[in-house]
Amino acid sequence: MRPLAEALASAGARVNSEVRLAFGAIDLLLEADDVAAIRKAVAEVLPTLSMVAEDGSRRPLAADVCVQPAEGRRKRLLIADMDSTIINVECLDELADFAGLKAEIAAITDRAMRGELEFEGALRERVGKLKGLATGALQQTYDERVRLNPGARTLVRTMAANGARCVLVSGGFTFFTERVAEAAGFHANRANTLGAYRGKLNGKVGEPILGREAKLAALEEEAAALGVPLSATLAVGDGANDLAMIEAAGLGVAYRAKPIVAAEADAAVDQADLTALLYFQGYTADEFVAD
Repeated sequence: MRPLAEALASAGARVNSEVRLAFGAIDLLLEADDVAAIRKAVAEVLPTLSMVAEDGSRRPLAADVCVQPAEGRRKRLLIADMDSTIINVECLDELADFAGLKAEIAAITDRAMRGELEFEGALRERVGKLKGLATGALQQTYDERVRLNPGARTLVRTMAANGARCVLVSGGFTFFTERVAEAAGFHANRANTLGAYRGKLNGKVGEPILGREAKLAALEEEAAALGVPLSATLAVGDGANDLAMIEAAGLGVAYRAKPIVAAEADAAVDQADLTALLYFQGYTADEFVAD
């Protein structure tokens, strides 16, 4: 694509080769000094590009791009958020639906994920509103509402099969992370605990709350335990409480993320599924461990 080639050239980059990872997934191997300049140039030109659809019409190019150094791109540690990243829903919002409070609690969740509310306080407030809800609603929520996002299981299983450690780290609750981690193939999971008494939620969440700084700590602790630098890690999430780990990781990815997160991440995935994170690491489709 000429506009893209011109944008890369303007940023001081020269394309050495092109490698097809799969249909629709292409590696451009560049010679360049300034990664930030290339990212800026690509971000500016990408919205102007188009493609020919099957019906012959031209449509805007829908693509996710990751500009990064080639060396060390395959990561040894994956730290992933759960709600709205690995799975399709915010578990607390869906749990609130069984208490007739979904709209009210989802509004608080959205503000917290946008960084408009302090996470820990917003979590305590939401959990407090569910006091008295039967604990059976937890299993019902998982069974009826929770689904792995497309590509989640392939992402985790492929990285694990290639020697990476995969950890699910959530500001949600262990009831869900334990089940989602098993379904997707994560090695471990970390999350908050919900208080209950005599079969009903008591409106309390275990302390200390796993929030933004705890997610960063999980990244650092897991990397140290593996004996790898943070440059060998990948973090993915969608909300403001994921921002610290995304900024610290060797590759920080925003998945269908809030603007505050997408603006700071190394790459954003808004078009493809979670297998994009494998293509970003240079995996070809025939290396994927399928669902």
